[in-house]
Amino acid sequence: MAANHELELYVMTGCPYCIKVKNFLASNGISIPQRNITTDRAAEQHLIAVGGKRQVPCLFIDGKPLYESSDIITWVQKNLL
Repeated sequence: MAANHELELYVMTGCPYCIKVKNFLASNGISIPQRNITTDRAAEQHLIAVGGKRQVPCLFIDGKPLYESSDIITWVQKNLL
């Protein structure tokens, strides 16, 4: 189902909200490419340039940012499950 959308999840090491999203995805067998802004400077710069802020988790859906772990989980439930 993810083939209908270009998805990329931006996370940061140790972020409890990122862990919440990643655990939800794992428990539902969903794989979304992830970029860790802690270890990937280019990812951090892209997040700020496109999203306008350095906030994670951030799910890019077809190039548009979606913030807030609960909103990301809700979107995944509606569109990928």
